[in-house]
Amino acid sequence: MMDLYQTPARKLDKFVFDVLQPDSTFLRQAGQAIDTICEFLKTNCFADRPPPRIKVDRIVKGGSLGKGTSLKGGSDADLVVFLDCFKGYNDQETNRAGIIQEIRRMLEKCQQQWHFEVIIETSRWPNPRVLSFQMRSKTTVNESIDFDMLPAYNALRKGKPHSQVYVELINCYSRGGEFSTCFTELQRDFVVERCTKLKSLIRLVKYWYKQWILGESLPPKYALELLSVYAWERGSRDRAFKMAEGFRTVLELIRQYKKLCIYWTINYDFEDELVAGFLNKQLRKPRPIILDPADPMGIVGEGSRWDLLAREAEHCCHQQCCMDLYGVSVQPWDVLVSAASPQCLISLPDRTPCRQAPGLGWGSPHRGDSASSRQLVLGMWPFLSLLRSSSLSLPHCSGPLPPAAPPFPDT
Repeated sequence: MMDLYQTPARKLDKFVFDVLQPDSTFLRQAGQAIDTICEFLKTNCFADRPPPRIKVDRIVKGGSLGKGTSLKGGSDADLVVFLDCFKGYNDQETNRAGIIQEIRRMLEKCQQQWHFEVIIETSRWPNPRVLSFQMRSKTTVNESIDFDMLPAYNALRKGKPHSQVYVELINCYSRGGEFSTCFTELQRDFVVERCTKLKSLIRLVKYWYKQWILGESLPPKYALELLSVYAWERGSRDRAFKMAEGFRTVLELIRQYKKLCIYWTINYDFEDELVAGFLNKQLRKPRPIILDPADPMGIVGEGSRWDLLAREAEHCCHQQCCMDLYGVSVQPWDVLVSAASPQCLISLPDRTPCRQAPGLGWGSPHRGDSASSRQLVLGMWPFLSLLRSSSLSLPHCSGPLPPAAPPFPDT
């Protein structure tokens, strides 16, 4: 197998295609396995329970298979099962252990009928959030899928979530990310709607993480997915970007993890007073902050060993995968790590201007480019709350946060 660190930067696209991207046979088998599990959940899982029978409202497929970022040789799928017996967030927390036990019992009973080998993991927690198991193909060597099955309260309806969904969540707040399963569909859609090459970058970053990062309490892969999206949004937006530049930018963001403060307002914003107050508190917390774009409760990777990632990222930056044809280090995109005012701007070192897209860069906006002007204003006022689908960042604030700026008019 090709070694990433020995792969020239110009060949990273080929590396992703040859080494990381799963083949059609595995994807077809994975789809069959997921369909089998979903059918089991809908028809057999609660069939022998006494009335009233629990009904599965819907099943959302998440994880790398759901997002389109799976790796060759093994992938993960999150199956979030929304049940009608959960009437609220507290119901989910109180009753999920019994539901998981019932699903496990029926899974062990029904697996004999399938063409997959099922290995169920035993949880060490008294009130587990998830039932984890692995399905191995009986026909394809070294191909497996890791499943996380999560029962959840059906908090969302069709379309963009109403602010009341998050008001209810804040009022039930106990621990950050406790009910993130309720928003799996939004987490999946945040990635699945991205361009194909950005998904390839996510594959590359996740492969690097799995192959070279060792230790406990590491940030989750979801944090790296969000960093990859952020790097592309703020540094390129080109669908045909250079893979080495994208990878190098993500590594640079990891190296500067102590300054990171990233959030999006695609699903929630500062319009509701309660939500705005909670977001302000979240954004005052110690760095790094990567706020889950689907769940404002969750600071992804909070309390994790980012230092271990940063150390390996530093090492990776000096390998062939980050060097050009002449042995010169590939330059990261011009991305703001933290921006609240012109005096607080923090640059990535050894940068060169990005020629592919203006983005939120360091240079002056192009004349007549209203999009660039709007983005520069966003860097000045981090609480520009009414602009949808924006990604912003700001430094640590010890005092009161600045008031929201008026919305920048569309042109």
